[in-house]
Amino acid sequence: MRPMRVDILRDSASTRSQRRRNLKGEGYISPSECCRIDMSKMNICLLCEPDVDPKALSTLAERWGITSDDKAIMALVLTPDRLELRKRDEKKLHGIYVDFVSGTMAHRRCFGGGRSEAVAKAVGIKKNYRPTVVDATAGLGRDAFVLASLGCNVKMLERHPVVAALLDDGLQRGYQDAEIGLWLRERMTLLHASSFTSLLTDLANTVSRPDVVYLDPMYPPRAKSALVKKEMRIFQSLVGADEDADNLLAPACALALKRVVVKRPAYAPPLAGICAQARILTKNHRFDLYLYPQSFKLPLGG
Repeated sequence: MRPMRVDILRDSASTRSQRRRNLKGEGYISPSECCRIDMSKMNICLLCEPDVDPKALSTLAERWGITSDDKAIMALVLTPDRLELRKRDEKKLHGIYVDFVSGTMAHRRCFGGGRSEAVAKAVGIKKNYRPTVVDATAGLGRDAFVLASLGCNVKMLERHPVVAALLDDGLQRGYQDAEIGLWLRERMTLLHASSFTSLLTDLANTVSRPDVVYLDPMYPPRAKSALVKKEMRIFQSLVGADEDADNLLAPACALALKRVVVKRPAYAPPLAGICAQARILTKNHRFDLYLYPQSFKLPLGG
């Protein structure tokens, strides 16, 4: 296993004070105004395979508030086995779906690094300690699944309805599995709303504040990088980069009790330009650790 490097970045009280001011500097948008999905800009075609009852597709569309656009390049396809995201103009690309039971995630659960995985170290997992985690940019739920498989209770937040639908489909199938279903149901749950602030409100009304808030916003690949892997290409076609990602840091710090963890590509600047107190480095990514979330307290309204 490739060794990881942990950097502890010491700073003074005055530095932390300046960091708080930077969060409300030029270009700051309050969380009540940011992080909202504009449904008018989302074009996707809803399809079902021949062996699927069309009523099931209508139910799915109503639940997630998705309107079908027959001319859209992206398609959400309901098959007899699962829900898939496909790119209609690239037939060679297989569909994207969430699978916690078999394949890559099953292999990672059985043969991964356990507590030695970078994400486990980043959230602070110890021998006798499992933090409660809010994964505020859940995506396909992979990091959340790793943390849950190690014993953490994880609330997943996903604001994009198509991604949330894919994730929920994978969860429901996982809940029915004889091997992982029981603990998966206990440790992994999904919340969906179009804005991050709405999700925070839901959390405040239903659960206590988590120990950790985990952020992994979509970041554009380097212009000169090799062809982006298929999954990233399809996802970028659907949701693009999280251009408002910088605005996630303040509400995340307001919610977390012990730390905020931000996963970034190795080449990406820190979120909101705010340097972390520590970081864990891997080959292609780093985890920025904001260990004093109370020093980032900002109003969530206005």
